[in-house]
Amino acid sequence: MSDAPRLRILVIGASGELGRAVVAELGARHDIVAAGSKSGAVRIDIADPASIVAGLEAAGALDAVVCAAGSVNYPPLGTIAPAPLAQSAYGLGLINKLMGQVNLALAARDWLRDGGSITLIAGVLADAPIVAGSSASMVNGALESFVMAAAIEMPRGIRINAVSPTVFAESMGAYGPFFRGFDPVPVARAARAFSRSVEGRQTGQVYKVV
Repeated sequence: MSDAPRLRILVIGASGELGRAVVAELGARHDIVAAGSKSGAVRIDIADPASIVAGLEAAGALDAVVCAAGSVNYPPLGTIAPAPLAQSAYGLGLINKLMGQVNLALAARDWLRDGGSITLIAGVLADAPIVAGSSASMVNGALESFVMAAAIEMPRGIRINAVSPTVFAESMGAYGPFFRGFDPVPVARAARAFSRSVEGRQTGQVYKVV
């Protein structure tokens, strides 16, 4: 599609394993603004709503916002005690990956050009639980539900989707013991799902990459 528009896309988590693949995939056809909490042309810490707003303002006019960032703990359920959110073993995932991306979507909703798109990152543990993965399962499931619900209220033709990949082949050295029996996928395959979200027309979708 040679007549497809060239978009200006903010990629958060651009220096990570997935982020680099997303930049390589989308950067072949579009203008990328790389962002991260410690590197990138724009600095955004998704756990800090003020940082999100400041980062969007620094990025300037955008057609799409893509998130490839978000942290979650992997504590065994037996080690988790009832606790307030700030002290809970679940706190990191809820504050960072979940509410970080929810706040990003809410801020991007008011910043994107008409017809823009938001793509968040969930994960396979929403559907396939593992030992010590209750936090990740909870967060990923919540993100998928948020995307489906938020899509019907987005203004100005803005779309919102999530990508939900299984473990990456490139990450099996670190995460292999958690994912015995899972078939890993190349990270470039997950990156193509981000293209489907950004360059397609669907909204409220969860693109499973398994």
